[in-house]
Amino acid sequence: MSKVFALVDCNNFYVSCERVFNPKLAGKPVIVLSNNDGCAVARSNEAKALGFRFGVPVFEIRALIKTHDIQVYSSNYALYGDMSRRVMETLSQFAPEMEIYSIDEAFLDLSDVPGDCLTAYGRRIQAAVRQWTGIPVSVGIAETKTLAKIANRLAKQSKKTGGVLNLTASSNRDRALAEVEVADVWGIGRRYAEFLKKNGIVNARQLRDADREFVRGRMGVVGTRMLQELKGFCCYPLEENPPVKKGITVSRSFKAGIESPTQLNEAVAAYVSRGAEKLRKENVAAGVLMVFVMTNRFKQERYYCNLETIRLPVPTSDTAELIRYAGEGLRAIYRRGYCYKRAGVMFKDLVSAGPIQAGLFDDRDRRRSKKLMQALDSINTQMGAGTLTHAAAGLGKGQRWRTVYKKRSPAYTTNWAQLPTVV
Repeated sequence: MSKVFALVDCNNFYVSCERVFNPKLAGKPVIVLSNNDGCAVARSNEAKALGFRFGVPVFEIRALIKTHDIQVYSSNYALYGDMSRRVMETLSQFAPEMEIYSIDEAFLDLSDVPGDCLTAYGRRIQAAVRQWTGIPVSVGIAETKTLAKIANRLAKQSKKTGGVLNLTASSNRDRALAEVEVADVWGIGRRYAEFLKKNGIVNARQLRDADREFVRGRMGVVGTRMLQELKGFCCYPLEENPPVKKGITVSRSFKAGIESPTQLNEAVAAYVSRGAEKLRKENVAAGVLMVFVMTNRFKQERYYCNLETIRLPVPTSDTAELIRYAGEGLRAIYRRGYCYKRAGVMFKDLVSAGPIQAGLFDDRDRRRSKKLMQALDSINTQMGAGTLTHAAAGLGKGQRWRTVYKKRSPAYTTNWAQLPTVV
């Protein structure tokens, strides 16, 4: 039996999440901003129609925001993460196998669905996600992941499709591939796109029909597989269990520079806390912790950047233990007289958090530590992120390192105190 994949992608996901709990935003131009409210990272179709580019800095568009009455929101990652979970749980009801590809898209295996029912089945998926979560999605269906990506892209662009496009055994596939620029093919980066265009390959159809040896010689095995995928031969199966991450990084830029070692230490402790939470969620422990700081390279001041690597005696995901080591690392690289613009931590050498061989001189009660972290995560899951924090991350006011979210909506689904009320 030949494979059939569906790529389900949420439309303007961050904006759609805001609209679920604020229906007045429907039909209005909306943008969602990045950390520290710096750039536009999500735009409604209405905002796109006004010419707002992805990543445009807010200071460049303040006048346009006022002129067109654009609704502006800070990123609300707690809300988006929970809504993503709900969407993925809904999608899991429609396929025996699913690969969560990102926060707002997933591949489904529809190989068992009869060919003449695929489009209708795609509309069932679309309707269920909208009804159960409030999030609009587009569905692209094809024999390979690469073709499903293309089908999804075209489904979003054309109103005639109603948000669902099936390219399996389609007589219109040639025309569909011709409509997609080669730079928009899944896996084609800027360098390859420039190379292909210089050689007269400007769309997906031309890439599919390109000489195999020519592509292999310039793009290697990756290029050959891409050609096969465009021809309808599956080279990339679903990854239901993604490989263990090689590392986890948590870092932020500060709205205003920081000179105080106390505030810098609080920032690093907060980033360690977030990273340790991610480690436990992935059920892994870190064997290496890296701490880094840097000043603003774009200012005409002395530039300073440094990193300290700490090899941990025993791989761990214990927040308190990691904060202690991070503090030691920060003290080793901190220099007075500099105004720091960014800091962060990286966790490397990740191993399974199952039974770990303790060091000869390790006197930490690992069993008690594990139970404490489980309790911490449980409370923060039930009562909202950040309900319980380590004191090393500071206690609130006057923290210049805190990410700025001046226009953030409530955490409607993850914080009891911010649940929407009906009057």
